[in-house]
Amino acid sequence: MSLKTLSVIGAGQMGVGIAQVCAQAGYDVVLNDISDEALSLALAGLDARLTRLVDHDRLSLENKSAIQSRICPSRDYARLGAADLIIEAASENEAVKTKIFQTLTPHLGDNTLLASNTSSLSITRLAARTDRPERFMGVHFMNPVPVMQLVELIRGIATDRTTFEICCELVERLGKTATVSEDFPGFIVNRILIPMINEAAYVLYEGVGGVESIDSSMRLGANHPMGPLELADFIGLDTCVAIMKILHEGLADTKYRPCPLLIKYVEAGWNGRKTGRGFYDYRGSIPVPTR
Repeated sequence: MSLKTLSVIGAGQMGVGIAQVCAQAGYDVVLNDISDEALSLALAGLDARLTRLVDHDRLSLENKSAIQSRICPSRDYARLGAADLIIEAASENEAVKTKIFQTLTPHLGDNTLLASNTSSLSITRLAARTDRPERFMGVHFMNPVPVMQLVELIRGIATDRTTFEICCELVERLGKTATVSEDFPGFIVNRILIPMINEAAYVLYEGVGGVESIDSSMRLGANHPMGPLELADFIGLDTCVAIMKILHEGLADTKYRPCPLLIKYVEAGWNGRKTGRGFYDYRGSIPVPTR
């Protein structure tokens, strides 16, 4: 089976990024969301990003138009089923993802493959909620999708070899690198990354260091491109807490207990860049540490 058409469910930052790289690779893509506003914002953001590439001579106007012409927005699940592969990129909430797959099932073609961009949830469990667990994969793109080179591939217990090989071919055609993870909470990247962020939050919570000291220490002392608290704001503190809870519940180990300060920020609605405040306050011209 050769992939020709793809659908992406979820027009947030991850979904539109996945749609962009697939369209750049020559695939026709249906971008789905339940909200017309979300689709409009996604396409406007895509246009702005592509325009910047044109302005910096990294993309021609002709290619910009070609990429945009390959992405078709839609709120209709019936339009998705004809795709060779459907990638779900909704929020990191198992109930939301399960409902999407169950609603989608009646519209699927017999040979349509399904994938989830989940960063931590069980692929086996999500696949079991569909009518085709053997044709279901975890395909975890990194944020921001057009920039980051890695894609984690995760097989559920029932995933067949053909599905895995097709997803490997997709990653290669997108010009990215695949790593393979077993189906355990957090997979590889977030099993390591999110607990590091959580530990940085504990260091702040316990008064060992301030926000700037923690981030500077890891940038300059460990050569990280972003400090862990700055990175948490970029990812979204609500997402970090959600993944920590999945690790804590799935692995039953107290070392994965979410930091109380991290939870307090989320309860306050301080989820990072997307809400204007997190470990930094982004409402001014320069981000300012909140502690």
